[in-house]
Amino acid sequence: MTYVVIIILFAFAFDFINGFHDSANSIATIVGTRVLSPFAAVLWAATFNFAAVFFGSSAVAKAVSGGFVAQAIVTPNVIFAGLLGAIVWNLITWWYGIPSSSSHALIGGFAGAAVAKAGIGGLLWGRKWIETLSAIALSPLFGMLIGFALMALVFNLFQKVTPRRIDKLFRPGQLISSAWLSLAHGTNDAQKTMGIIVGLLVASKETFRHETGWGRYLFVETFDAIPVWVKLAAYTCISLGTLFGGWRIVHTMGSRITRLRPVGGFCAETGGAIVIFTASHFGIPVSTTHTITGAIVGVGATNRLSGVRWGLARRILWAWVLTIPMAGMIAAIAFLLLSAALPGS
Repeated sequence: MTYVVIIILFAFAFDFINGFHDSANSIATIVGTRVLSPFAAVLWAATFNFAAVFFGSSAVAKAVSGGFVAQAIVTPNVIFAGLLGAIVWNLITWWYGIPSSSSHALIGGFAGAAVAKAGIGGLLWGRKWIETLSAIALSPLFGMLIGFALMALVFNLFQKVTPRRIDKLFRPGQLISSAWLSLAHGTNDAQKTMGIIVGLLVASKETFRHETGWGRYLFVETFDAIPVWVKLAAYTCISLGTLFGGWRIVHTMGSRITRLRPVGGFCAETGGAIVIFTASHFGIPVSTTHTITGAIVGVGATNRLSGVRWGLARRILWAWVLTIPMAGMIAAIAFLLLSAALPGS
């Protein structure tokens, strides 16, 4: 039981790092446009990250816990190795200021550990893999198209209004769009940690079936039953991570891809939120990072194509491509080490 509790704590540590790593998604544009100070921005984002616990469904959590890896081969070592792969890759990309996907790092880590245990047959090739891999390409594309369309619409509606007047008008609007994006981020991303924990508890259910005291709260029989404590803890950890902020990535997202004004920040955040909420509704663990980056590029492209730093965008794209295999490789190595140290787990 102690080992399972340690893994749960690592899962919440990943959730914290997820919020820390992905805080840039919610606050980079609002900091880059100077609508809020950095501290006020992370406080604003963290508040709405946590508020998502009252609005989100459990569709993404169920997809992560039972849609990617065959439950028959899931053990505490598989879960732990998957988490370690995701955590290490997140910290590497954070250090270099690259906005990679925490979601895909977790899925890649989980898959890598499963393959190390049971080979390719340990993966459930099907709908959720197709949706998730497709989303790597489609979520930034849809974010870019919606961001571009919203910005073009604003240009047409306010073509006779001075830039200063437009900025003044959209500064309060960006508070709303940033809150909406933070709510979407919490709705999709916190559920991934919930899914991993539920997968662990279902795999370990015989350990806790006859537990009394606080241990009875660790007994979960099916993926449909997500304990309230798991939900509250997951949303709390991702919110706290956001509150600490990953400033290296904030700088990349907020000013290095393209230079934003409040109207651009509003359109990018709104476009990103639309895509993420839609994906969450259908239980697709989409990348918040991919989506908002695509939306920022779309907004920048409405000015002129040279307004986007395409060299940096290509570097980010490579990080997206490498995230699942690299996190998977790290997790596979971690699984082999854990299996040697704890062969029965």
